[in-house]
Amino acid sequence: MQLKIIVDADACPVKSEIVTVAASFQAEVLMVASFDHRLQPMEGVQTVQVDRSDQSVDLYIVNRIAPGDVLITQDFGLAALALGKKAIALSNRGQEYTNRTIDFLLDRRHEQAKQRRGGKHSKGPKPFTDEDRQFFLQSLTKVLRRLQEIS
Repeated sequence: MQLKIIVDADACPVKSEIVTVAASFQAEVLMVASFDHRLQPMEGVQTVQVDRSDQSVDLYIVNRIAPGDVLITQDFGLAALALGKKAIALSNRGQEYTNRTIDFLLDRRHEQAKQRRGGKHSKGPKPFTDEDRQFFLQSLTKVLRRLQEIS
């Protein structure tokens, strides 16, 4: 089985790390972004630019993801759809989304959106750190190693 990593690349801070780890596992990499986020060509990476409309990147990915693929995204909704298709989903910070955790994350996102509509604003995500980058690298490596062992 060919390992495949699909990246929701619009705001992904670990693109080069994904490419490096993927190369060591001979995994395919597909990066998908809207035309608003120009992707630089990278060796061994297929890049796809899609329409600027709201969910174009998500729809493109959902229509192509398959069981056993690895998705990198910070979008809980897209992660939930990938899990439903038996793919593995990781955040840009290395958190693996699971069927046990995704419902809580979606519920929390919904509650925060309701609060924002009501005028309450929360802080955004904490700044991305070198520790986040290292944890992501470790998580992606573990996932690819696990997939390699079962194939």
